[in-house]
Amino acid sequence: MRRRIDTLPGRALGAVLATAALSGAALAATAAPATASEGREGYLGLERGQSGTIDLDVRRPGEAVLTATVSAGRADWAVKGRESAVVAAYVDGRHVTDLVVPSNLPTQRTFALGRLEKGDHELRLVFDERSPAGVPTVELSRLRVDVSRENAEEYDVLAHAPILIGRTLPELGSVWQNATTDTPLIAWHEARPAATPGHQIVEYSVVWSNEDGGTNSPALMARWGRTTDIEWFYRVELDEDGERVPGTGVYQSAGHGTVEFTGEFEGDHPLIQVCTSNNNMCHEISTPAADRMRFALDTRATRPADRSREHLMDTNPWTYQVMAKEMLREGQIEAPSNPATPAVGDQRTYLWVETTQVTGTAQGPGSLPGLAIGVKLRGDATVYRSDHSVLGWTIARDVPAATTVELPAGKTADDVEQLIAIRTPSGAGDNGATLSVKRIGRAFFLTPDYLPGPSFLAFDSGVQLTPAAPQATLWTR
Repeated sequence: MRRRIDTLPGRALGAVLATAALSGAALAATAAPATASEGREGYLGLERGQSGTIDLDVRRPGEAVLTATVSAGRADWAVKGRESAVVAAYVDGRHVTDLVVPSNLPTQRTFALGRLEKGDHELRLVFDERSPAGVPTVELSRLRVDVSRENAEEYDVLAHAPILIGRTLPELGSVWQNATTDTPLIAWHEARPAATPGHQIVEYSVVWSNEDGGTNSPALMARWGRTTDIEWFYRVELDEDGERVPGTGVYQSAGHGTVEFTGEFEGDHPLIQVCTSNNNMCHEISTPAADRMRFALDTRATRPADRSREHLMDTNPWTYQVMAKEMLREGQIEAPSNPATPAVGDQRTYLWVETTQVTGTAQGPGSLPGLAIGVKLRGDATVYRSDHSVLGWTIARDVPAATTVELPAGKTADDVEQLIAIRTPSGAGDNGATLSVKRIGRAFFLTPDYLPGPSFLAFDSGVQLTPAAPQATLWTR
């Protein structure tokens, strides 16, 4: 059975969209021998190898985005062999993106489908056979396709968004390794004026579930407040008409370099392959088309200027659960948890903090001062530190940033008595600069299901730290 989606005029994200609304009671599988579930509006229930087909009627051309609530039977990102279901999306027979579904809990996800011209199109969703063997079914519901017209505010952002080609490093497993490790979760963009009046620089970033190389996990928790990997991966200058300025497209290469993109485009979408264990890029595509994983992520989201990059995870709380489960599956969690060691313990025992600091003028040679957050609990004289007193594990950047503080198991927000700011050198020596803590943006614990609990404090701070007075209380109960 096939179902038709007719585009309707509407508004979303502050811009005019052609909104594709489902018509009909159900979507059905087209692949034999099994039969997909029917009877739910905007619903696809697929077994391995099955596909569902949706007819699209696009009334005005533009960049399309698919929204769906997804879940996969028995999928558990923490369990080897049951990590995910992979759904491949095809438009008019062309492979446009893969959807990695890492949980049996319904989660809303969005993916880009590329440019659709006016007229009829076919969207086919396939439960791909190369999914991990232990996941038998996948469900997609509340299916919706939005087409951003050429005069829409977010059109240029979508039109120039990169398409990621999955990582295929031989030492890390199969050519579909992003189905089980370091999978891309969400993406977003940031825009700023370019030097040329009327032009803008658009930078695209992605959150990965982890990184198999690069910074070790204990240092990630201390310095970055997470064990996901967050990287910018493409940046380009657009002129006043939204066209790419030749020679301005660059990407983050191996070793965190910045290299001009001279590779292949699909329309205005650059194809960039993930080619290092810490998720840096290259523009030479080494994987044959038939073996590629493709990720066309929805990049419309952005972040407030006063929030850290981790704010994108906060607004997509399911990303914390995937992050934690990858750590469990890979055996990176210390058991039992012990806050006296720098090893990563149960991530539900950590206080997750966002902070903003400003570093003053250096007064001499030496390293910049870094910030550690200390936590004192009721009835406990210990000050638990985000950096575990390890040199180089402080926050040493004057932008909104995140960190975590490991605490004894079972502690909650009610047990937290004080937050303390601690100035400490970030490397050899101390250059004598002041360190001002301007803001605490949020503080929360993870729930038993590894989802962010409610933030129990946020405030502006005027605390200033110096070599002579390196500690100050930020907050007390």
